[in-house]
Amino acid sequence: MNFKHDRGKELRFGLVGAGRIAESYASAFRAAENATLTCIADNRPAAAASMAEKQGCAHFDSHQAMAESGLVDAVVVTTPPATHGAICLYFLDRRIPVLCEKPVSLNAEDARLIRKRAGESRTVFTMASKFRYAEDVVRAHNIVSSGILGQIVLFENTFMSHVDMSTRWNADPAVSGGGVLIDNGTHSVDIMRYFLGPLSAIHAVSGIRLQELAVEDTVHVTVRAENGATGRVDLSWSINKQCDDYIAIYGTKGTLRVGWKGSYYRQDASSAWVQFGHGYNKVQAFRDQIENFSAAAQGLERLVIEPSDAVASVDIILAGYQALKQQTWVEIPTSELAAVSHAA
Repeated sequence: MNFKHDRGKELRFGLVGAGRIAESYASAFRAAENATLTCIADNRPAAAASMAEKQGCAHFDSHQAMAESGLVDAVVVTTPPATHGAICLYFLDRRIPVLCEKPVSLNAEDARLIRKRAGESRTVFTMASKFRYAEDVVRAHNIVSSGILGQIVLFENTFMSHVDMSTRWNADPAVSGGGVLIDNGTHSVDIMRYFLGPLSAIHAVSGIRLQELAVEDTVHVTVRAENGATGRVDLSWSINKQCDDYIAIYGTKGTLRVGWKGSYYRQDASSAWVQFGHGYNKVQAFRDQIENFSAAAQGLERLVIEPSDAVASVDIILAGYQALKQQTWVEIPTSELAAVSHAA
């Protein structure tokens, strides 16, 4: 990341939720310089106790008990999306900074209420979006911003792999809000806004439901940016395109690819690809996300992902589901057009 100045004091963090994603945060806390994990809360006491024992920290059977313990300066919310609104508002009302896993809510009203409450209480709030902190993605943004690839015409993103979702809450619409579109797609639209700016319209087509889930497991999305560029996104839990790259950006003067094991760009005037990154490092991305949030909570840095970005992501995904249902292009709410993503 570009943020390597004074990170401030070490803040005490609580994890709300002891599921799969919480394990990734636990690894990142061990690598962070300005944050330490002090406790874990989950309404499944055994899960909280088991994870807390591994991490050497306290545990609680509710987020309320965690808040009242006096052990946290900030929290990370990793519970299923249907619970995000109530939990985030609970901590914001107590002026405890919140980093909430994506998506921040399943509806536009809750997303706006969270943003409003964070502003009223002057409490730092951000949505988790790990790829915005990946070093190769940040470097790619700097290359694009330099202008050496010319005007950006097309952005492509692929998140497709075989994942058995039959027993996971991500495939329960009452808990997750949908399928792969809201799950992986929230990452996609946030990354796309990072490179293209505000998005104006979306079209989405669902593929064959190979896993026979109650939600979509493969989706193909096309988006128009306000600046005229186009974005294409392929998402699936059931098929794998076997792509080395997860981002491809095409400009009038060159092409850039961000890959899982290496990242490259090439200007049209040259036959040589230039390597600028060595691939995706999950611990690094989570660590830098935590460190930026911790520094922002102390007033030392600006958030990479602001509350307006979180609201915009919810708006776009909801428009995507409307497009899936109507099988037509859907305009993205104008509130998104005013929320331009902050460059990391």
